[in-house]
Amino acid sequence: MKIHLVDTTYELFRSYFGKPRVTTDEGKEVGAVRGLIQTLLLLLREEGATHVACAFDHVIESFRNDLFSGYKTSEGLPPDLLSQFYLAEQVARALGIIVWPMEEFEADDAIATAAVHLAVDKEVKQVIICSPDKDLMQVVQGNTIVCLDRRRKKLYDFDQVREKLGVNPESIPDYLALVGDPADGIPGIKRWGNKSTAKVLSEYHQIESIPNNYDEWTVKPRGAKSMSTALEERRTDAMLYKSLTRLRLDVPLTESKDDLEWKGANQTEYEALCTALGFQNLKNLPHRWR
Repeated sequence: MKIHLVDTTYELFRSYFGKPRVTTDEGKEVGAVRGLIQTLLLLLREEGATHVACAFDHVIESFRNDLFSGYKTSEGLPPDLLSQFYLAEQVARALGIIVWPMEEFEADDAIATAAVHLAVDKEVKQVIICSPDKDLMQVVQGNTIVCLDRRRKKLYDFDQVREKLGVNPESIPDYLALVGDPADGIPGIKRWGNKSTAKVLSEYHQIESIPNNYDEWTVKPRGAKSMSTALEERRTDAMLYKSLTRLRLDVPLTESKDDLEWKGANQTEYEALCTALGFQNLKNLPHRWR
């Protein structure tokens, strides 16, 4: 059995910025929702996609905003994108997919929690996280938990994550804390670039283990002395950023692997939504009904 966990917030953003705009007869923008339906239907037709769940950021803000004022918010996002969040959850449910709408936590936290807990089940051969987001790569385990970039058809197991970022999956929170992650509002630490950070973390694995004294470093990337000074000046900040980039594994999800089995779309709900949104040519695309 394979479990597919979909980063649906990512898919919604990708559809909004990468697909043509579509409006209802009343002028409501629904193009991102249309794109989401299409990509979910494609996934459900793939061989092995028998157990599926979707995680959504019901709101952009989360508990992390209480920890750091600079963390990402919904400010500046297009209103006609935000207005499609709830609709997107509705269509995913109508397609018969388990939906996890996150408010206190983020969608990534829900996916990470589910992946780690489901992977220990002996009946689960592989958990596939459908997202290219490097944040989610921190929970990759061998070939048991992997990330899939569906658009590029690229699978990231342990070795592929290591090749892409230069660090082991478990060091990704430290890596992002040091180099920064603009998409999430993480500024990083000055002078800590991608390659030099990867080199240091390949030796020490976590920020806490990096010696305070530069002379004690057993690896010396270019600019190591200034890196050490910058870290010592802002080590407290670095640890805060790490707490923000580390995904939570304690989201209270109640569904078991059996609950995630896809048994077909809810025909009444799905067709009603397609009618209301003007998606007439999508009405008959689900290949299984219940």
